This record gives sequence, structure tokens and C-alpha cells, in this order.
Amino acid sequence: MNIASVIVDVPAKQTDKPFDYKIPEGLKGAVLPGMRVIVPFGPRKIQGFVVEIKKESDFQKLRQISELLDLVPVLNEELLTLGEWLTDFTLCYKISAFQAMLPAALKAKYEKKIVLSEKTNKASLPGPLQLFFSKSMSSTWEAAQTEGLVPLLQKEAAKGTVEVIYEVKERVKKKRLKHVSPAIPKEELAAVIETLSAQAKGQKAVLDFFIDNPEPIELRQIVAALGTSASTIKALVKKEWLVEQDLEVYRDPFEAKSFEKKEFLQLTEEQEKAIGPILGSIEAEKQGVFLLYGVTGSGKTEIYLQSIQRVLEKGEEAIVLVPEIALTPQMVTRFKERFGDLVAVLHSGLSAGEKYDEWRKIQRQEVKVVVGARSAVFAPFKNIGIIIIDEEHETSYKQEENPRYHARDAAIQRSLHHRCPVVLGSATPSLESFARAQKGLYTLLTLSKRMNDRDLPAVDIVDMREELRSGNRSMFSIKLFEKLKDRIDKGEQSVLFLNKRGHSSFVMCRDCGFVMNCPNCDITLTYHRSNEEMKCHYCGHEDKVPKTCPECTSEHIRYFGTGTQKVEEELARLLPEARVVRMDVDTTGRKGAHEKLLTVFQEGQADILLGTQMIAKGLDFPNVTLVGVLSADTMLHLPDFRSSEKTFQLLTQVSGRAGRHELEGEVVIQTYSPEHYSVELSASQDYNIFYQREMMIRKLHQYPPFYYLSLVTVSHEELMKVVSITEKITSYIQSRLTNAAVVLGPVASPIPRINNRYRYQCLIKYKREPELHEALKTVLDRYQQETASGGLQISVDLNPYILM
Repeated sequence: MNIASVIVDVPAKQTDKPFDYKIPEGLKGAVLPGMRVIVPFGPRKIQGFVVEIKKESDFQKLRQISELLDLVPVLNEELLTLGEWLTDFTLCYKISAFQAMLPAALKAKYEKKIVLSEKTNKASLPGPLQLFFSKSMSSTWEAAQTEGLVPLLQKEAAKGTVEVIYEVKERVKKKRLKHVSPAIPKEELAAVIETLSAQAKGQKAVLDFFIDNPEPIELRQIVAALGTSASTIKALVKKEWLVEQDLEVYRDPFEAKSFEKKEFLQLTEEQEKAIGPILGSIEAEKQGVFLLYGVTGSGKTEIYLQSIQRVLEKGEEAIVLVPEIALTPQMVTRFKERFGDLVAVLHSGLSAGEKYDEWRKIQRQEVKVVVGARSAVFAPFKNIGIIIIDEEHETSYKQEENPRYHARDAAIQRSLHHRCPVVLGSATPSLESFARAQKGLYTLLTLSKRMNDRDLPAVDIVDMREELRSGNRSMFSIKLFEKLKDRIDKGEQSVLFLNKRGHSSFVMCRDCGFVMNCPNCDITLTYHRSNEEMKCHYCGHEDKVPKTCPECTSEHIRYFGTGTQKVEEELARLLPEARVVRMDVDTTGRKGAHEKLLTVFQEGQADILLGTQMIAKGLDFPNVTLVGVLSADTMLHLPDFRSSEKTFQLLTQVSGRAGRHELEGEVVIQTYSPEHYSVELSASQDYNIFYQREMMIRKLHQYPPFYYLSLVTVSHEELMKVVSITEKITSYIQSRLTNAAVVLGPVASPIPRINNRYRYQCLIKYKREPELHEALKTVLDRYQQETASGGLQISVDLNPYILM
């Protein structure tokens, strides 16, 4: 078995297959499937994944593996198979699928270096290059570019005097710290202490400590614990009584926090009934998908925790997925309090190093539960007993770049291998999941009551058109303002929710109607007050706010729309006594900021929590009795067939933050479309009626869950090229489909230009199209050359969540 099949790190059609390499003598038996290796590929060396070890190859001349990067496989056998499924299911390349399963720290980083070839004499080089190589025999490509030496180097490379090599670098090093431990047995240590003089108190204390604690300890810890100095310890190392070594330690994102152990709660009758089938599936080791549909505050988390407990008792592992924005410290704390050090956490707030360490704890089987966002579904567990997806309707479970997978599909795929249950939990399930539960493909489990039998909060819908007519031009309706004041007087807390970020939506001239647009994208610029700038949230373009209108030079240029900063200023003006915590992308950008702000609110140091989507999910504060929604309709008017569903879900979720404990809760929803059914029904939290109404509309317009969707988006800098290619693609796909399929397009995307690239798309609605998959694959392959070199981009999204 001396040949390895390797998938190389070149995402292209021609290389999307295994290449055979000889295993060097010294590595025979050490190279296993799922390991990363460095292999020669063309003129350079690149990273690859071993997918198979075999006896012989169809090729006579094989090159050798240059280097082995891992001691144990980073992808186990199940994940390699899952990679095959992902490739097929999302039409991506195998290398993209494998890399999606690993933390960023394990993806290769290449550094280009320029080296003198062996026969070259430095003196024969032109002067500038002699200087360039005077410091060492090799230098980086970046240095050559900054010094403007690339043309010279190209001439030399043609002669063969210099060459460019690619070095593969690890992105993150393991964290190592100095540790100290005794170099001699404890009996000898005791004898040594006797020989020390009375002045050597510090040395005695250190040696005394090691008589009771012979294990290695971190140098800074012992210095702090004994109040001694590093030089004292160095002296003992010099005398060879202690030994110093660098040992690997984990970066712990929670090192400052201690979690007290919490016991399980008594389940209510309804919870007992819901958890029964899940536990039955765990005992029988039978795969099944359960949809846990429970109103906000009905105790879904307790069901997750007790199901996981049963899985751990069987010696198996659990994966819990939560939406990125709901990965609040609160959620993590609840799992850490129950399962302590058995929990690893994976989410975007961690540094690359912390993610890598958490991932390695999972790989080394030092933990049993992983709580994380979307990509945690690929945690390298070997013996999964349950996979839980909380708030399963969240769109952040769908990845928007290659591979475009949905965490729910990946979870179900893994559960088939491990024969374990998948639990999807939500107060507002996605229509697709609820329809599958109605059909019996999923098992529906219902929690219709809140935990302590509390009523759902009372909801008031305020028509903002009426407020305007009665002369109230403030962003707070009279009703909401009075209730806010009342809560401050009573010492209770409120949550204000706004459906976007920034200060004002856009800048417009009141005389001629001119609106400031991004020069690279067909979208308005968003105004940010903190630095008096306008930003494009798509390409990052920034501009200063003009004093006069660029079109008609009028000075009446004003800000329109509402942003979190603007609401905060208005609150300070109207309720100067209110202490406000603002949470949006701008205030939570720094690491740990999210947690600090929530702690301030939790400890009652603020009266009002004001925020965007990130405060809508999963938060549980006993003292919150009022929730105000300032702009319920922002999403209703987006060109997206799911906009009503998203509005209903969001309003229901936000309303669920009020009155979760002893105090009664109230909700005020401000809207310009009070008669829209998604606003009306979110007030009564009536999911069933909403489901029936929305399903009728979906059936009428041929949308999921009645039809599947696929979206092909083409983008390029030349408009005519985009149009002609999208037309060709559309007519080719149409020719391969049956008459039952509906093809819409080609048509300009809702945002027709981003970053100076024009965008066109074609949408396919279908029920059963055996040839569609192949046709889409052919399209991607056919334009592969142009996408690699000509700046053309084609993306295919099966089951898209964003149609913009």
C-alpha cells in the first residue's frame, strides 16, 4: 500500500479528481485517508487531502509526497464521505467541500519566495539583485514587488538563475507556554530543602510546592501563586532540581468565567410528552427528524439539555447548532452550567486560534458536546447520538458562498450515518419544515404553553400613518412613548427593536429629489452619524456627506429613514433620564463587546436595550416587560417571496422577549402596513393560521414548499456580455427540462450592479427534473475557462435563501 490518492488545493474542473502520489519510504504506514499532505503539483508545492491509500496506480511515473502535515487524520472516514455528498449536492469542487469542514486555521496559506538556483553565483547578477539577495539566499515575492524588481527577476528566471517557489505555511501555531516541573523525585527534593540556607525562603517555598504537586505547572501561574520571581525559578532550573519545558495549552475563550453547576428542572406534562419520542429514538438508535414546535418561552432548551444528558449517559456525543446572532453568552452559559468542561463552542466571535483549539478538543475526544453556528455541523465527532438545530427557520443556516449548503441538510445526512435523531426547534418553523411535518416526513412535537403557564404578552399594533395625521412626527408613537416612561418610573426594563443598522437610510435633496447612490453599485449609500460618512454596505465605498446637492446645488439636503444611532439620540432628547444600551454591528464589532453590553443590561444598569436583529433571538431577561418594534415593515417590501414569512418570524421572536418570568409583558408594534396578515397574525402569535394563508399564496405562485428553486447568477464588468451569456445559459437549461418546470429570466438581479459588476439571473421552479442537476453542472464546466481568466462569475444556488 504505497500509493496515496490526493485531492489537491486547486479549485478547478480539471483538478477536481484524485491524483496519485508515491508515499516515501519513511512515511509508509503513517499516511492515512483524511490527512493533509504537501505535494508537488506542476512547478509548485501545494496542500492536498489524502482520500485513499492503494497498492497500484494506472500511471507509470509518479511523483512523491513532499511532506505530511498531520499525525492523525483531520477528516475521518464519515466526513470524507460527507464531502462527496456535499460536492454533489451543492455542485462545488471536492477541495471546497473538504475545506468547509475545517477551521480556517487548517486551510493552507501560501507564501511565494524567490530563490537563487544552485549553480548561480551571486556576483553574476545585476547590481540591484545582488543587493536584494545580499541579506539571504531567498526573499519574499512581496519584497520584490515593493522594490520594483519583478521585471528584472523575470529576465533572470528565463535564464534559469532564479526561481519562484511556493511555501505552504500553517495559519495558526499551537499555543505553547513555559512550564516547570521537578527534575528529581520528591524524596530528593525534601533532602535538597534541608541543605538550603535560611535566606533562600523563595527557593524553599517553590520546592515545597513541588513536593505536594509534582505535575508540570505554567511558569506564570506558580510565580503568581507563590508571589515569587521568575529568577528564583531560573536559579533552581540551573541547579537541575527543576526542569523547564514548553508545553501546549489551549486558548480558552472563557478563561475569565467560572460556571456553577446547575441541576435539571422538572419537566411539565407537555414537555414530558414532547421529549418521549426523542428519547425513544436515542434508545433504539433509530434515525428520525423531529420538529419541536413550541411558543416562545415554552422550555425548548430544557428538552435539548435533557435529551443530550441521555446521549452522554450512553457514551455518545451531541451537536447543537444555534443561529450566529443568537449565539449569545446566555445560550453558551446554559450548556456550560449543565455539562461543564464537556462543552466546546465554535462561532465567529472567537479568534482563529481559539477556534482551532476548540476544534482540536473535539477531534481529540476531550469534549462530548459542541455548541456552535452553521459550520459546527461538521464537528469531527465519531459517535454522534443527537443533532439539535435551534431556531431552525433562521436563514443564517444557509451558507451564501461555495459550498452553498444548508446546515439542516448536512445534519440529516450525518444522522443517517450515525442512526441518531435530528431535532429542529422553533416557535415559528420555516414553511418547508412545517409542511414536511404535516406530511409525516418529520415527527411534529408541540409545546403550546409557556413554562410557568404565563400568558403570551399582550400586543398593540400602532398605525404610524394615523400618528402622522394627528401631527406626531416623532419616531415613537404616543402609546409606545407613554409605556416607555411608565417602565422607567416602575424600574422595569424595555427592549426596542429596529430592523436595520446605521443612522439614516439615505441622503436626499428635498428640492430636486436627488439621492446619493454608490458609484460602484446600484444601491443608495447609508448614512453613519458617528463619523459623518456615507457607506455602501455591499462594496465598502465611503463618501463624505455633501453640504449642497450635487445636482441642483440646493442646501436642502436631508437624511431620511431611521437608524439605531438616530433612535438613541431621539431617546436622549425625549427621555434624558433613560439609560440606553445600543447593540448593532457598529457597537459589537470588538471582541467580547456583545457579552459586555448584555451583562450591563442583565445587571439592571440600563433601562432600555436598543438593537437590530441580534437582540431578537434567544435572550431571556426576567425584568423585561415591554418590547417595542419601531419599524415592522422594513422587510415586507423586499423583492423576496419569503418576506412575509421573515416578518412574521421576526415579530413573533421579538415579542417573545417580553414577560418571560413573573412580570406581565406588553408589546407595541409600529407599522405603516397594519392590515398586512404577517403583522396582524404575529400579534396573536397564531402560527397555524399564518401557515395556512402563506401556503395558499405559495401554491398560487409556485414557490417552496410546493416547488424547488434553483438560481443561476451571472456577473461581469461588461453589461452586454452578462446579458448574452445569461440568455445562452437560460435557453440551454430550458432545453434540458420538462414542460412542468418554470424558467424565469434572464432578468437583471434586484441589485443590478455590485462593485462595478453587472448581475443577471435566471430562476428555475420545478418539482422533479432528473436532468437539471446534470445541466447545471454542464453550464459550470462550459464556462470554467472564462470564469478562471476572463472575470466572469457564475454561481448556482440550489434552494436559494437570498434572491437579491
